[in-house]
Amino acid sequence: MSFMYNPFPFDDPRPVNRPELSEKTVKSVISGGNQNVVKKFVATIAEQAKNEGVVVALDGYATADWTVFTNLIARECCLLGLDFESIDANAATLKSGKEIDDMIDPLLIWDVKIDPTLLYGKVYKDGYQGLMDEVKTKAFRAAVPAAKAAGKITVVYGYGCLIPELRDLYDVKVFFDLTPKNSMLRIRRGEYSNLGKERPGIINRTIRRCYYCDFECAVRNRHELWENNVPDWYVLDNDPQNLQLMPFETFSDICAQLVKYPFRAKPCYLEGVWGGSYMKKLRNLPDKMRNAAWVFDFIPMEVSVVVEAGGEKLDINYCSFVHKEGVNLMGEDCVKKFEGYFPIRFNYDDSYHSTGNMSVQCHSGGKFNVENYNEFGRQDESYYVVITGHDAKTFIGFRDDADIPQFFKDIEAADTEHKPCDYMKYVSYEESKPGLQVMLPAGTIHSSGRNQVILEIGSLTIGSYTYKMYDYLRLDFDGKQRPIHTKLGEENVRQDRRYSVIHDPESPEYIVQKPRVAVQGDGWREMILGENPQVYFSLRRLEFEKQCEQDTKGELFHVLALVDGDAVRVRSVEHPERYFDMQFMDIICVPADMGKYVVENLGKEPVMVHKTCLREGYQNDPR
Repeated sequence: MSFMYNPFPFDDPRPVNRPELSEKTVKSVISGGNQNVVKKFVATIAEQAKNEGVVVALDGYATADWTVFTNLIARECCLLGLDFESIDANAATLKSGKEIDDMIDPLLIWDVKIDPTLLYGKVYKDGYQGLMDEVKTKAFRAAVPAAKAAGKITVVYGYGCLIPELRDLYDVKVFFDLTPKNSMLRIRRGEYSNLGKERPGIINRTIRRCYYCDFECAVRNRHELWENNVPDWYVLDNDPQNLQLMPFETFSDICAQLVKYPFRAKPCYLEGVWGGSYMKKLRNLPDKMRNAAWVFDFIPMEVSVVVEAGGEKLDINYCSFVHKEGVNLMGEDCVKKFEGYFPIRFNYDDSYHSTGNMSVQCHSGGKFNVENYNEFGRQDESYYVVITGHDAKTFIGFRDDADIPQFFKDIEAADTEHKPCDYMKYVSYEESKPGLQVMLPAGTIHSSGRNQVILEIGSLTIGSYTYKMYDYLRLDFDGKQRPIHTKLGEENVRQDRRYSVIHDPESPEYIVQKPRVAVQGDGWREMILGENPQVYFSLRRLEFEKQCEQDTKGELFHVLALVDGDAVRVRSVEHPERYFDMQFMDIICVPADMGKYVVENLGKEPVMVHKTCLREGYQNDPR
């Protein structure tokens, strides 16, 4: 999961998926106001409650809010003459706040010389079970059955209350889900306290704790629930005042239908000090946004998918969809290799007509990430230039004549003495033009320069391990100089990646490659733009005037971005009614199960579609 610290509170209305859903599925989505939702929910259990009592469990993704739902159940019980009781499972089972702090805080980095923003730590892997007090949990297991009685509804709520060790206690199991963006906005509004804490803390520390503990527990819990089809009901909790309730089998069917189509995710937009103006205009973003530096079009751990079901728009956490339809979406080998995670991320970085470059930076490799952060693997990236203005540059690698030890001294002086660094003496660059593709394996020093929009494609980025090595003594929006990570950068940067090496076709570090034809057909061709054993994905481009034929072969998903042209239609060959129409710079995913499909030009001019897929032999990648 990358760190989406401060998403702009804007819901893009355009990315809506419209798979064909059965009438039964559409009608089983319950909405129309929370009173209606809860009334219909209670009606399904009222008779059982009268005869023998019912215990309802409410679990959910981090920041889920059961307050209104629980209060309205209590109201319905009054109307129906039923008794009501609620039990806070977290208060009843978790260790004390201090005990949890003593477990999690040592996993986090507190040395500001190493991590000036207190961003990093080690991922906690023991789930909700590891946070529970054995004695309290034993008492909880005895208390819940004792609370059950004829004529009564007992609601048990809490994060992780549906773990395998507790789920036999309940008659009805409900899971509350929401999008990552809404979860982050709740944290920023002070609506969520970390597990074991009574009140919200400092925002950045709360978010870091969420990433390394709360979110990790929630994702693993949800994955296990999905694998075993545990919930009876699924609730979309994006707006606590307008819940959307459905049987879990309805949610499952929606996912099963969506994966039969090419689909688009709902982007998240973030402001940044180097942000430009191009994407803001293209996407008609709100005037009050300063810019759209980052456009998270398809970062798996941060986005959602909107599905139209009758008159309802269902905004579903993308990872919830991935964990439900992983094999059909990604292919069986991919699911095994990446442990159920979607393995590639996509976003646009916009510095068009901005005030400056992105920071000069690098990312860490697999061994470092595993040992220091308990993470999944390395952080690789790539840049594809889509839009440029005057004098745009893409920085990659060191110059052949760079005095790298002096560079380290200069960036240290910039950080500690506020002395500017002449980074152009050290960092090599490419003159940017649309179509330039560079690969950025972990450790490569790089930056996207001012006055361009790039399509950034990266590896499975569970964390956000970006080490700023130089940031031009720039101030952040809060007026403070932006911190840089000189120590971590120096530890991880690859000094051997110099200009002549990264351009040498005979070098294993050949990462600025010349396009070459992979395959071609009648009126179309597929170019390989970047392929290297150090990066497990392949970067390609489809070039055609009318249409281009493709095939996932039931094994590999494809991700397409329309990088030149007005509009194209991506449709299944076997089921032409299953299609998605892309506009310029839209990004869509073609599921592995799609098989043969066609990309059709809906305009008059030739088009280019960037294509990303897993590289042949990715199964053997060491991560």
